Amino acid sequence: MLAGLTYSAVDKELLEELNAVKEIIHDYNSLRPSETQKRLEILKGLLGHIEDDEVIINQPFYCDYGKQISVGRRFFANFNLTILDEAPVTIGDDCFIGPNVSIYTACHSTDPIERNTREEWAEPVTIGDNVWIGGSVTILPGVTIGDNVTIGAGSVVTKDIPSDTVAVGNPCKVIKHIDR
Repeated sequence: MLAGLTYSAVDKELLEELNAVKEIIHDYNSLRPSETQKRLEILKGLLGHIEDDEVIINQPFYCDYGKQISVGRRFFANFNLTILDEAPVTIGDDCFIGPNVSIYTACHSTDPIERNTREEWAEPVTIGDNVWIGGSVTILPGVTIGDNVTIGAGSVVTKDIPSDTVAVGNPCKVIKHIDR
C-alpha cells in the first residue's frame, strides 16, 4: 500500500488496523474542548510525525491510519478535517486548514468490474510551508501543493499547485502569482 502498489482494501490486517484507529479517533472526538493536553497526547500517538506541540486539530477529525500523516510546526486544522492516509500525507510548517477539508490518497479504478474486486492503490499528498487551505476544499491523490500557497474555499485540487500562488475552482487553477 505505502509503495503505491495495488492492495486489497478488504485485507484482514488492514481492516483490523482501520478499526483500531477508529477507536482512537472516537476517543479524540469525544474529548471536552478544555482537554487540550489529552488532545495533544492522542495526536502524538496517532500521527506519524508532529514537529512541535503547537498543533491544533479541532474535533471532529477523521483519518484512516494516522501514522502516514506528518505535520510541521504551528499546524492548525479546523472542524471536520478528513484525511484518507493510505499513502503519506506530508504537511509543512505554518499551514492552516479551514473547516470541512478532505485530503485523499486512496485511488480506485474507474472500471466497475475492477473496482468491485476491492483492489485499490494510493498516491501521496504533499503540502508545503505557509499554506492556507480554505473551507470545503478537496485535495485528490498524488497532488503536491508548493510553499506560500492559498487554495480558495470550495476548490477541488486535482493537479499540482506551484509555490507562491493563489489557486481556486473546480478543478483548482492558479489565478494569481505572489511576488516575494
